[in-house]
Amino acid sequence: MMTNPAMNRVLTTPILIVFGLAYMVPLGIFTTYGQVTVLSHGHLPIAYVITLIMIFFTALSYCRMSTFLPLSGSAYSYTQRTFGPVIGFSVGWVQILDYLFLPIVNYVVLGLYLHEAFPAIPAWSFILGALVSVTALNYIGVRLITPINLFLIALQIIFIGLFIILSMKGADLSPANLIEPLNPSGSDMGGLFSGAAVLCLAFLGFDAIATMAEETKDASKTLPRAIMLTVAIAGAIFLIISFFANVSYPEWQDFLEVDKQDTASLDVINRIGEASNFGGKLLSDLFLATYLTGVYASAMTSQTSVSRILFAMGREGVLPRKIFYNLHPRFHTPHLALVCVAAFSLISLFIPLSLVASMISFGALVAFTAVNACVIKSHLFTQAKENYNLKGFLSFGLLPLIGMCLTTWLWINLDIHAMTIGLLWFVLGISYLIYITKFFKHPIPEIGHDEIDEIIRAREEDEAEEQTA
Repeated sequence: MMTNPAMNRVLTTPILIVFGLAYMVPLGIFTTYGQVTVLSHGHLPIAYVITLIMIFFTALSYCRMSTFLPLSGSAYSYTQRTFGPVIGFSVGWVQILDYLFLPIVNYVVLGLYLHEAFPAIPAWSFILGALVSVTALNYIGVRLITPINLFLIALQIIFIGLFIILSMKGADLSPANLIEPLNPSGSDMGGLFSGAAVLCLAFLGFDAIATMAEETKDASKTLPRAIMLTVAIAGAIFLIISFFANVSYPEWQDFLEVDKQDTASLDVINRIGEASNFGGKLLSDLFLATYLTGVYASAMTSQTSVSRILFAMGREGVLPRKIFYNLHPRFHTPHLALVCVAAFSLISLFIPLSLVASMISFGALVAFTAVNACVIKSHLFTQAKENYNLKGFLSFGLLPLIGMCLTTWLWINLDIHAMTIGLLWFVLGISYLIYITKFFKHPIPEIGHDEIDEIIRAREEDEAEEQTA
């Protein structure tokens, strides 16, 4: 095993944006369309606006921390270095919850939809095929999956353009109908916040970008730029699609039954196809083909991200170093971590989609809250003399505090099942932490700390040499 494994720095701003958008799945809005449309009483665009506001403040905090600590591990690495190994491990452990189950969601969706399209072929064969191919592509390296992601995103963008054109052709564009999705009443606010808590998962791509820090050229500049551009592009896509979908199908009461919520997107697509004389079934077939390719792209990027978090936790010694802090000698990818993720993902062969979905929200919002807190601690208190001015209090105090309050508010609006499973996972992590501190002689703060400093110094020296050259 290499003494100090180092990943290849090959990622640039455009590649990271493609990675983030592939992770988010531009058409992924339709996965939770029925659920959040009902929660918001037909005001899905407003729910996205609320989520986007929270994400904006949190994304700024990710930019600050990725500049300060350009390390793999995202929220885990930031918290570990800012608040110490115990809190860092706790956040990293909870963060793993949503990252481990995001690829599983994609595999389950692929199995369900492809089995519906080809009933003679069992769903498990589609799931297994997707899992093996995604793992193989990630095993070779992120450079290879970039053109694949770009192609799959391009297909989704083309379909989104067609969706908008046909919506404008077939929908009722009267002023009253256009205003309705943007005009909630006071009684709708509770549902809007609950819906916004669900929708925050649609923006996890910017967090995934942060996990690629050690494979990014000039990470302290490239990462913040990629994070904010990804949030802006994805936010615009989600707002536009949700608006035209609500305008085209304003009868949100049709989706009150849970079973109808799962297929609400197909009802919307069918109506748009029929109203525009394009053909409901033809548009539905195009939607399914494009959506499933996007889901496949998301499976690739989500497996990439969780392997990087496991790599960072292996470096810190809180997970077995021989397995997780190990890079392939040729491809320089965390190959053993990827294999472990693939092995865990085998539960997608039998776990129901509804159960997987309930396990994701908890970890995302905990990570967002922690990163906002890291900015305040690391920039305003640790470097107090440098930032004791109006600009410092605004950038490193007020803005992350607003983000922290918003993420906490959405966290308490989570579904009770997500809260229960998340808390049980947290207790399991604390039990594991007690075990490793009891049976290992050296305390966690000393494990891997010097190596991180060495990695940061080496990166700074390499980037300085590249700029000089």
